[in-house]
Amino acid sequence: MVAVPAGKFIRGSDKVDEHQQGNELGTLKPWYLDEHPKHQHHLPLFYIDRYEVTNAEYKLFIDDTRSRPPVYFFGRGVPPGREGYPVTDINWYEATRYCEWLGKRLPTEAEWEKAARGTDGREFPWGNDYDKKKLNAGDSGIGDVAPVGSFEGGVSPYGAHDMSGNVWEWTSDWYQPYEDGTYKSVLYGEKQKVFRGGGWGGIGHYSLPLFYRTAYRSSLVPEEAYADLGFRCVKSP
Repeated sequence: MVAVPAGKFIRGSDKVDEHQQGNELGTLKPWYLDEHPKHQHHLPLFYIDRYEVTNAEYKLFIDDTRSRPPVYFFGRGVPPGREGYPVTDINWYEATRYCEWLGKRLPTEAEWEKAARGTDGREFPWGNDYDKKKLNAGDSGIGDVAPVGSFEGGVSPYGAHDMSGNVWEWTSDWYQPYEDGTYKSVLYGEKQKVFRGGGWGGIGHYSLPLFYRTAYRSSLVPEEAYADLGFRCVKSP
């Protein structure tokens, strides 16, 4: 794990949607409005996994707890050569149980965002300019999930890898508005859990740099899982 020191960081953004781009692409929300307003947020010291949880690590959990394996674990075994790849097809409840099994927990949205972007409000873990060579995204040319830690250039200010791209990551929080936010959504409330970071496949047929921004929010009902949705854990001192 890597330490994220106590203190304030810049959370959210004040970016403005033009022509309701989200609706044009068929997504359920505009691109930026649920990130409003940009504000300072204080967090105590916490520790976050350096890498996304891997297939090999999750295999230990399902063997010890007799839990459901991901659908691609044929015969409860990790596909050969995929031990160091992030585990996916895990719903929110299963991710929560894994973290608790280790004496950890899922990160809050705020913890995840600070670990990804640092204190200066950067757009991506490495800075403000999108660079397809620093992450596994739809335009990176890989076309599949990659082993954890494959993009040294994309590491976050605190040393966490793959917080942009590769697989989306569950957080512990329900999808809710930020304090003083004015955007209204029918999805707000205790309906969907937030996931962050962007997956290698983007969203639907689209893979746009905005999905990999540190402030971008997406959500899903906790019972569901995606082939490019994984997680990592955090721990308080």
